[in-house]
Amino acid sequence: MNYDPIFDKWHEECGVFGVFDRTVDVARYVYWGLFALQHRGQESAGIAITDGNEVALKKGMGLLTEAIKELPTLKSHMGTGHVRYSTTGSNNPRNIQPLVIHYQGGQIAVAHNGNLTNALGIRRQLEADGSIFQTTMDSEVIVNLIARSKADTQEERIADAARQIEGAFSLVITTNDSLVGVRDPQGFRPLCLGKTEHGYVLSSESCAFDAIKAEFIRDIDPGEMVIIDDRGVRSTIYAEPQKIDKKLCVFEYIYFARSDSKIDGQSVYETRLNMGRELYNETKYDADIVMSIPDSGTTAALGYARASGIPFAEGLIKNRYSGRTFIKPNQEERELAVRMKLNAMPEVVGGKRIVLIDDSIVRGTTSGLIVKILKEAGAKEIYMCVSSPAIEYSCHYGIDTSVRKELIAATHTIEEIRDYIKADKLHYLSKEGLCRAVSGVPEADLCFACFNGDYRVDVPTEQEEGVKYVLE
Repeated sequence: MNYDPIFDKWHEECGVFGVFDRTVDVARYVYWGLFALQHRGQESAGIAITDGNEVALKKGMGLLTEAIKELPTLKSHMGTGHVRYSTTGSNNPRNIQPLVIHYQGGQIAVAHNGNLTNALGIRRQLEADGSIFQTTMDSEVIVNLIARSKADTQEERIADAARQIEGAFSLVITTNDSLVGVRDPQGFRPLCLGKTEHGYVLSSESCAFDAIKAEFIRDIDPGEMVIIDDRGVRSTIYAEPQKIDKKLCVFEYIYFARSDSKIDGQSVYETRLNMGRELYNETKYDADIVMSIPDSGTTAALGYARASGIPFAEGLIKNRYSGRTFIKPNQEERELAVRMKLNAMPEVVGGKRIVLIDDSIVRGTTSGLIVKILKEAGAKEIYMCVSSPAIEYSCHYGIDTSVRKELIAATHTIEEIRDYIKADKLHYLSKEGLCRAVSGVPEADLCFACFNGDYRVDVPTEQEEGVKYVLE
């Protein structure tokens, strides 16, 4: 499950990247692209490159630099890569993507970002029909559907498989002849197209294009499949028109995406500044300084400071070299882990009324510890501001969050949460304020299911969720 128990954060679970270019070192380009997407997944990484006949694959556990010590050396013109947090598959080497298969229709390498909501039912049917699965990932359902399709071409087989799966999926796939990008009919997860001097690139986020000096062209539309080969770029809408209903995850803007990316034409950085401005407009707190819980709340805190005229200060210093922390078995060890990663500066916070900005509160386990650390350092009052509405529902579209009863806002009022974390004030950004912040994207095109429970694609029942966790 991609939840950080120390910092009480959800994580996006994957980043995907692909290159088609006959003039560059494809493996190196994919590596650089994945490096720019490292924030989207830090458990494992993989790169698959192909010359159309053979596939060379390198993958491993950990950060990209840990997972891939040497690049695949096959002379190639296509490649796809993947960085990952686990969602429906366990944190296990056999679940590292891209998935490479050879079948009657040729060979393909598949990288998947998202979470399929009907994967369990399809998997059971495929197993009943004789299919064998090597991993616990829902992504393996996709390659099985491609291999079993009766369509004539690999691209048509991919489209056939995409019409059968539901939920969140942005796919980057190499076939024998082409690089293929697919985005689900709701567009829950981002996917965009870029251009190198002599080729093309697909990426989860536009920030990765800058790493290889590629030019951003456009976002892939929900329900669209793009095919890149020696003839250039072709596009088709594979999804049935009545199923296309754009619902980009709004948490991409709140937290998941890198600040220097643009998603569906909207600057992530400007959106987060806007969230801070909207928080000030809704609170008008009188305080001495504005601070963030680094780093996810920093841009919104800058927005609050600019709107309010209250100075921005760095009162919490983050240890960026403490590494990843394993789940702690009790509150005492969790507190020690937080103190290892964050340290308050008494000379900055002492005697101050502080507006403290964070992007979200999931279980509330860490917010109270940070308030405690600041007050021990001499802070007079803490006004906690959250740059998103309260999270009351689980996500099933690529975040795979806790069961609902573990989300603090699902079982507690805002006043109860404020009392639990010992803040002097607590304010969540309203949905209306959030929509104003993401002004470049219509409200109707965004998914707010984790805030309001409005699931536009059927989600698993609690019984099915239980089976899923047993699989892990």
